[in-house]
Amino acid sequence: MSTTTTTPKTHYRSAFAPALLSGQVLMVTGGGSGIGRCTAHELASLGAHVVLVGRNPDKLNTTAQEITSDGGLASWHSTDIRREEDVKAMVAEVVQQHGRIHGLVNNAGGQYISPLASTSAKGWQAVIDTNLTGGFLVARECFNQSMNAHGGVVVSIVADMWGSMPGMGHSGAARAGMVSFTETAALEWATHGVRVNAVAPGYIASSGMDHYPPEAGPMLREMRQTVPQGRFGNEAETSAAIVFLLSPAASFISGSVLRVDGARPQMRMGWQQAVAKTDVQQRDAVKPFDGFHRAVTPKVFQ
Repeated sequence: MSTTTTTPKTHYRSAFAPALLSGQVLMVTGGGSGIGRCTAHELASLGAHVVLVGRNPDKLNTTAQEITSDGGLASWHSTDIRREEDVKAMVAEVVQQHGRIHGLVNNAGGQYISPLASTSAKGWQAVIDTNLTGGFLVARECFNQSMNAHGGVVVSIVADMWGSMPGMGHSGAARAGMVSFTETAALEWATHGVRVNAVAPGYIASSGMDHYPPEAGPMLREMRQTVPQGRFGNEAETSAAIVFLLSPAASFISGSVLRVDGARPQMRMGWQQAVAKTDVQQRDAVKPFDGFHRAVTPKVFQ
């Protein structure tokens, strides 16, 4: 574990009010890359102390250093969220250091392309453990060790699985399970002043796409044609949804899933609609929100 702190001041271009989250301790799992890294930067830019959690200490340390060099507050814990005792110990250490945990962004996850008939029991279990069991363990411990006494907010990251996920059925099952967990926890924890919601990103151009094999490149580049808005979303657009659900403006929202997908599920369900052309994509209501000053284009799109 490592901790670094400076006076909050950053260059992230958030749509939210400065100091919105000042004084809050917010945990982000999978905070070393992709959506988690972007979200951590935005939370820090709004005054929060961000606790980064993940398995790769180098990535966590790099992200923490980025945040502190931008003037934010960050610390990190290298933890395998699939291991129950490790999660218990990590959350206990965070509570001991900071007094409480105001919010959790349950972002850690991952999957690989595999049809069901070719998916081994080991591969299936690995995806379930990362995307469902790990998220449950971290949320449960944040509740048991802090939020049950002080209240708090949990936002879990799921996926565009409204028509399930052919080719990645293990992930679809795990994400659907996390939606069910979200709805159940929202009910069971409401009397403790805890809100529980989820964000479901659609096709987001993030570093996670670089983990797919090279032969998947052409497919990934063509996927924008299945999105009515005609483009991929970006990390900052996903982070903004997460921040909203963490904020006081969402105080009466719990047990819900906020989609960030450009209406893609409607296209998949059979609506005959042309994809927005390039000039339309730049209209104010739909043009990309490029808030993350340290965003990196995935290699597959470079």
